Amino acid sequence: MTLKGLADVGLMSMGHCSVQQSDGLDRDHGTLILLGPDEPAFWGLFSASPEYLDGNPDPMDRWSRRMIDAIATKTGGVAYYPFGGPPFQPFYTWALRSGRAWASPIGFLVHDIAGLFASYRGAVWVPEQLTPETSLSPCATCPAPCKTACPVDALAATYNVDACKTYLATKAGTHCMTKGCAARRACPVGATRRLPAQAAFHMEAFL
Repeated sequence: MTLKGLADVGLMSMGHCSVQQSDGLDRDHGTLILLGPDEPAFWGLFSASPEYLDGNPDPMDRWSRRMIDAIATKTGGVAYYPFGGPPFQPFYTWALRSGRAWASPIGFLVHDIAGLFASYRGAVWVPEQLTPETSLSPCATCPAPCKTACPVDALAATYNVDACKTYLATKAGTHCMTKGCAARRACPVGATRRLPAQAAFHMEAFL
């Protein structure tokens, strides 16, 4: 099953997974289609949107709700989002179950197309039971440059968020702030998909 209109709004299917009772949803059957930015086209469409231009908080979350709610309505499905909690929906688990995303050597999700820039803006539940997808993790044959790319080694063990944010606030951290996380950029998959302006937007929101 293909959701109609995704490319028109800069989104793409990031994979899908069957609903399980452990998901805690109000339905125990069907399929969740995971949606993410179709980069680089996504940024031009989003940055021209009312949500981006109105100056109010959380523009990307508000844009995602407007777009994905409309897609779900047209499909006769139900939209779910990784924000707006607690409680939060288990998108990390759903991504792993999709067969197209895996835990990378630094713990972040890596996607077969988006690499370490994997981002999930929402999911649409449909009643159909779709055939599972399978792909090979790009990490299987990769020398893992992501493990040594962080200038402050914030990903050596568990993610040291304080060390990361402290570095980003310095002049030396400008390249990460303007181009995106150095560890994510080191991934050979999807590295050229995310535009610097989009990377800077996410880094500013993170900091």
